[in-house]
Amino acid sequence: MTKADIVNSISSKLGLEKVETQKVVEVFMDEIKTAMAKGDNVYLRGFGTFLIKKRAAKTGRNISKNTTIKIPAHNVPAFKPAKSFVENVKINVKVKN
Repeated sequence: MTKADIVNSISSKLGLEKVETQKVVEVFMDEIKTAMAKGDNVYLRGFGTFLIKKRAAKTGRNISKNTTIKIPAHNVPAFKPAKSFVENVKINVKVKN
């Protein structure tokens, strides 16, 4: 599902114009990005948590030059779904063989 699919779905369910719905979705995503850029986690009850994970410094390899490089400690964004969200997916989505 893409952002356009989400906008179309919300627009049809609520009877709003797609342009207005798209603005709301864009502002929602911008607020999450802004909060995380400030170092804050975003908690959405029943959905999940957008959190900042800290990655430790480590040594990596540049395979093309056969050299080692130092990768400094850094933060990365992550998403942890709520338990109810995970259970809903487990129940409704079949395992692909």
